[in-house]
Amino acid sequence: MKKNLTIIALVATALISSCGNSEKTEQPAAVAVKAELPKVKIATVTTEAVPQLEEYTTTVEAEVKNNIIPNSPLRIEKILVEVGQYVTKGQKLVQLDASNLDQIKLQYENQLLDFNRIEALYKVGGTSQSEYLNAKTQLEVTKKTLDSRLENTVLLSPIDGYVSARNYDNGDMYGSKPILVVEQVSPVKMKINVSESRFAETNKNLDVTLTFGTYGNEEFKGSIDIIYPTINASTHTFPVEIKLANKDRKVRPGMFGKAVVNFGTKEHVVVPDAAVVKQAGSGDYYVYTYENGKVKNNKVVLGRRMGNRYELISGIANGSEVVVAGQTSLADGVEVEVIK
Repeated sequence: MKKNLTIIALVATALISSCGNSEKTEQPAAVAVKAELPKVKIATVTTEAVPQLEEYTTTVEAEVKNNIIPNSPLRIEKILVEVGQYVTKGQKLVQLDASNLDQIKLQYENQLLDFNRIEALYKVGGTSQSEYLNAKTQLEVTKKTLDSRLENTVLLSPIDGYVSARNYDNGDMYGSKPILVVEQVSPVKMKINVSESRFAETNKNLDVTLTFGTYGNEEFKGSIDIIYPTINASTHTFPVEIKLANKDRKVRPGMFGKAVVNFGTKEHVVVPDAAVVKQAGSGDYYVYTYENGKVKNNKVVLGRRMGNRYELISGIANGSEVVVAGQTSLADGVEVEVIK
């Protein structure tokens, strides 16, 4: 009996020992796991002499626009030109009713004969000074009336240009509108509104390149003619008038165009466009810089876009290393891994 109990005790001890060892082998050893760093690509930026080009939209205007009108209401006998016709300075445009012109001419001729007779007598003492001066005054008044009627009977073009409007037909009585409108198109002018920040840089020596939708990419060279001296307090802009010689008269009033003004060059940092990140929900732009294994988020002010690069007005120093790939998982101060 004792022998059987001893055998049972030994078996139980062996089973307990076996169970203890089994539990120990099922528990894994602790392993330290290091978090993976965000991977980025970087590029070194430098400064460049960047042309300061500003683009403006504009509409062409005639250099001079003349309304052709008589100085008194008369019947229009004949209009001698048509809309679209090119006319020259001094060219006869309109013939007005001249029915009363002969009477004034005759009156002037008679007064001239009387004056010549009185003047001859006055020189030899045959008439008084008052009679002489009275005859002279009457002759001058009639001459002015005759000149006015002559000027008002035939209307001439005061400029070279195109007839752009006609408001009457032959036989009409002149009313309130001009009979014709003549516009000078060589040269032409355009106005642009320039930012207040460019006021000190604006001068008449700046290069101006003009393009018009009618002529595709063909470029025309303009020049700054007038710089207005005051700033609009509401828009913080000031008007600038551009002149185009337009000797071939290709550009016409009313055409829509673009003017690119070159304000010279400035040394600014230039970055790849891939480095620029736009903040969602705002108009702010940022660039990440890399230093000592970490990144920093920098707010920047963009200038011109030049192909696949951006000019920076401010925000990044010359020689900085900027992140050009991998920005989506970044935040300010995050440690990163640089890959090639």
